[in-house]
Amino acid sequence: MSALSFPHLEIARTAKWIRQSDPEVYMINYILCGEGAFSYAGSDTTLHAGDLIVLAGSRPFDAHRHALQGSWSQLTLQFPRRLLPLPEKTVRRLLAVPIDGRSGMGGAFTRWLTDLNARAGEFTPADISTLASVTLDLLSSVITRCLEADDALTPEARRTALRAQINAFIEQHLADPVMSPQTISDAHHISLRHLQQLLAEDDASPAAWIRHRRLERCRLDLANPRLNARSIQAIAEGWGFTDHAHFSRLFRATYGTPPRDYRNLSPKDCANRQHLCAE
Repeated sequence: MSALSFPHLEIARTAKWIRQSDPEVYMINYILCGEGAFSYAGSDTTLHAGDLIVLAGSRPFDAHRHALQGSWSQLTLQFPRRLLPLPEKTVRRLLAVPIDGRSGMGGAFTRWLTDLNARAGEFTPADISTLASVTLDLLSSVITRCLEADDALTPEARRTALRAQINAFIEQHLADPVMSPQTISDAHHISLRHLQQLLAEDDASPAAWIRHRRLERCRLDLANPRLNARSIQAIAEGWGFTDHAHFSRLFRATYGTPPRDYRNLSPKDCANRQHLCAE
């Protein structure tokens, strides 16, 4: 996965170059800003910010992209074709067709890609297999939803895609104090029991996962020196904790130190890993 920034970009993938070298990959481009023209199989397509487009490295194409200088222009995901749990003939129907990455499953997938890019430094080599699996299953769900071909997904891929969509929803609504397991299940048109079963596969209950993610957001904000002027109570309320005393007890039980003491940890403590500190 790459984040690319450029004022202008032209790409030509010719039949001659494909014959010389074909790694048999799919490429997914998420357009962050600007717009561009794309030519594939004799037809032209215009791309706008928020669009996703699926390409196959084994097929010729032409692209012309204009973007805003000095800003990230697109996220590009590339992977071996054999890893996608969908038949090639299914994917072929969607090649070079703009996909809406602003809402629905497309929105869940683009939020996942954006989060991967923003938090890349938090992951280790041990996380690669899990991240790849979730990414490909979620992408499979986007493709099949666009083609109304959900039967092409395996049951496990469908479950993984739904879990990723639920996690993206939780991240998006962490600041809402009224978010609950019931609101999550209602938003995804599943029963509360089904939601509990899905998150149990990750060794967490819905309520525990919401609490964990809110605490992590608070911890990162407390470790951010740019937020020193913001009160601890304001940080807690900003991530959905309305009871300050309850938040303090949860934080201490989870991280072994009160929020105020955590905020005042010295760089030496963090360097020596005596406490869980932000990178």
